[in-house]
Amino acid sequence: MGGVRTWLSLCVGMGLTLIGVGIVAAPPDANPQSADSQQFDKQFRPLLTRHCVECHSGDKPKGKLRLDNLTLDLADAAARDHWAAVVERLESGEMPPKDKPRPPAKEVEALTGWLTPRVSAAETAARTAQGRVVLRRLNRVEYENTVCDLLGIKVNLKDQLPEDGSADGFDNAGAAHHTSSFLMEKYLEAAETALNMAITNRPKPPPSVAKRYSMKDMHPVKSSTEDVYRFLQDGEVVCFCSSEWHNVWVSEFYPSNAGSYRFRISASGFQSLDKPLTFRVTQTGSALMGKNGLVGYFDAPPDKPTIFEFVRHMEPRTTISMLPYGLQGANTVKQTGGEDWNGPGLAIQYAEIEGPLNEIWPPASHRSIFGEMPQKTAKPDNYGERVEVASDQPLVDAERILKTFTRRAFRRTVTAEDVAPFVAIVQAKLDGGYTFELAIRAALKGVLISPEFLFLRELPGKLDDFALASRLSYFFWSTMPDDELFTLAEEKKLGQPDVLRQQVERLLTDPKAVALTENFVGQWMGLRDIDATEPSHIVYPEFDHLLKVSMIRETELFFEEVLKNDLSLTNFVASEFTMLNGRLAKHYGIPGVDGWEFHKTVLPPNSHRGGMITMASVLKVTSNGTTTSPVMRGAWVLNRILGTPPPPPPDNVSAIDPDIRGATTIREQLAKHRSVESCGICHRKIDPPGFALESFDCIGGWRDNYRVTGNGEAVYVDGRHMPYHKGKKVDPSDVTEDGQPFQNIDEFRQLLLRDKDQLARALTTKLLTYSTGGAPTKADRPEIEAIVARIRDKGYGLRTLVHEIVQSGIFRNK
Repeated sequence: MGGVRTWLSLCVGMGLTLIGVGIVAAPPDANPQSADSQQFDKQFRPLLTRHCVECHSGDKPKGKLRLDNLTLDLADAAARDHWAAVVERLESGEMPPKDKPRPPAKEVEALTGWLTPRVSAAETAARTAQGRVVLRRLNRVEYENTVCDLLGIKVNLKDQLPEDGSADGFDNAGAAHHTSSFLMEKYLEAAETALNMAITNRPKPPPSVAKRYSMKDMHPVKSSTEDVYRFLQDGEVVCFCSSEWHNVWVSEFYPSNAGSYRFRISASGFQSLDKPLTFRVTQTGSALMGKNGLVGYFDAPPDKPTIFEFVRHMEPRTTISMLPYGLQGANTVKQTGGEDWNGPGLAIQYAEIEGPLNEIWPPASHRSIFGEMPQKTAKPDNYGERVEVASDQPLVDAERILKTFTRRAFRRTVTAEDVAPFVAIVQAKLDGGYTFELAIRAALKGVLISPEFLFLRELPGKLDDFALASRLSYFFWSTMPDDELFTLAEEKKLGQPDVLRQQVERLLTDPKAVALTENFVGQWMGLRDIDATEPSHIVYPEFDHLLKVSMIRETELFFEEVLKNDLSLTNFVASEFTMLNGRLAKHYGIPGVDGWEFHKTVLPPNSHRGGMITMASVLKVTSNGTTTSPVMRGAWVLNRILGTPPPPPPDNVSAIDPDIRGATTIREQLAKHRSVESCGICHRKIDPPGFALESFDCIGGWRDNYRVTGNGEAVYVDGRHMPYHKGKKVDPSDVTEDGQPFQNIDEFRQLLLRDKDQLARALTTKLLTYSTGGAPTKADRPEIEAIVARIRDKGYGLRTLVHEIVQSGIFRNK
């Protein structure tokens, strides 16, 4: 716990206080406005009592908004947000409900006119004192990326840390981040792991292996009791089945040392009718969830051995495995036998593996800390010979090392005062008998658990160039600024509009910008939840891992295509193209696309596809694996696409579970629900987009009828009898809240496109939330409207929107 106590003392130096297990900026003194309170109680509270308190009071108030005891202390952020919500709902006419007596318009205007300037003034005062967003801690992904870039290593650290919470839809939001003694202990462990990886005590690199392996010698092939392989000359093996238990793993490669390894797999399609044969390569030791554990899918050309080369970081005692896709099951193939089977197969000539790859020794990670300082023989350990960095001037070298390291770790220039606490750690350890290297390790660990490293340093008001550099790099790369951003910040040039624009372009074109796709789109579209449910193998037997991965990649590649070419953000609702590979094209019923590789594909007429809301990934994550719910999908569209999330349902209202047996449809069940006025208020908004998407099943396939497990017409696909039955006909029609009828998803998307500004407004809000770590408030609406107006004049281009966000005052201020 000594490290935690040190960390707490450092927090005090940053002006932070601990509240429970969370860290917040020290609040200003509350200043209740007694005169206003008296006026409010006399003039306006009777209005609320007559028309609002009946529903919004007690232990279970509607909308979780309690007005009978809501304080008028607008310095309190929660109270301020609640009163802002009251104003918004009164002005929109949403409250009171239509079946309740409505207050006189003049009284409502008087109340909102009294509250609005006071809420705005309190918001302005709070921002002046504290900034718009609360103090932000690095989330797990950002922490791992930052440590790895800081030290020049590759290591899994995020799995050592507790799961992050999320707020406003994203896990990098400051409001979601809490800090506890347990978390600090995990940071200490992660720092130890990282430093052990970065600093070497071996006098020479671990032995490198460079070997060619034949699959016929691998354990899964040699020990198989099922006749599903064919053995050719020179060790070539043909795999004829796609059963998971016939993953061919390179069992003789089982490295004892972590590091980067180069793999070269020679493979080809065999008896594949002149078509490429897709196969999967995975890494053992991690669950195959989403893209986790997946090296990749590859297309082996027919009858032409081709080398597939990649470099992969491998943990100790792990290897790779290969499995062809789309072939028959082992139970079918073994009836004939591998030697006589005339169907397609994957021929694997060999797998060559080289590594660990170490260009220099000590490695670059070690040199980035110690430079060329000499290493001397130390006491041997379990690995044999051991060396340690030594110094003739330990405190001089310590100060030099720590000054360089803290500059990058703290993401700003540092002073002697910043470095002094860590030099003091070195001194204390040396006085306690530690060697120079061990004393430096202790100080480096202190840096890696310090608040200046774990939190993004942003002071109220306009961000300085260093804070701006971090905001940029964590927005686009989810990691620390690189040297160019550091240099521009030191020169105080980064804030110049032209320089800022140039840097945005550079950051977006860097390979590290994949983090924006994975982390922003992954949360905005909900792709991270792709494994939250597993489709029923009875109702959806065609669902497989390749389809799931293809779903994710379509959405990611589509976003990147729109961003790269500054296409209109309206493409996220309706577009004439998408990104397809063979597996997804088959799922969508679109001909002419084969193999794993993705291609920009013009959608045929009447495909009912185009835009993210009709992508299989989105349709999968908005289902429960067995059934679809218009309520779930409708709420998703309102929140993610339109930026108008519905309030949570009352605690006493149970969810509607669709009848998978097929006796009743979800529309019939919801009709009863919507007939109750208190429920109908929200469902008139939620249900229409959900009904429009009812033509898509749980895995994003098009359907005219529901699949059911109860009584129904038998279903045959490619001559095979399916385990499910044909249920009632799907009805995707409805009427929007403002009275616009539609018959299907195609007509509904056109209705959405009528208000392009709202689509832009919603996405602008999502991007600002993600990029700054906090959702915009009502006070930010004028600037958001200005951003929307500027991109409207430029065709609503996504890249244009990103530039406008970065140049905005919302982005450039805390």
